[in-house]
Amino acid sequence: MRFIFQLTISTLAIFVTSLLLPGVHVDTILTAIIVAAVLAFLNSVVKPFMILLTIPVTIFSFGIFLLFINAFVILIADRIVDGFEIDGFGWAFLFGIVQWVVTIVFENLNNTNLPKNE
Repeated sequence: MRFIFQLTISTLAIFVTSLLLPGVHVDTILTAIIVAAVLAFLNSVVKPFMILLTIPVTIFSFGIFLLFINAFVILIADRIVDGFEIDGFGWAFLFGIVQWVVTIVFENLNNTNLPKNE
């Protein structure tokens, strides 16, 4: 149940972010669902490996480099999903930040008490 809720929130955040940023293009809501699923997979499999490889840079930048890793993960999703297009690294970087903010807003708007995974 929690995964479906998170996928729905991510889908809405991706779709809204694509409406806010002119350098991000999502064809349909189905494409946004696929992007949310692909990003969830990449964030759980690829991103930790990238973080491990860049520990010195991440520590030296006080964690700011994680935003760049996030942009790279978004660009990987761009390559994988047809109908999802990012116009460059800068838009991917901005997409990551705006999507994070929009996700927080949606999560705070929906203050339901979903069952916790205990």
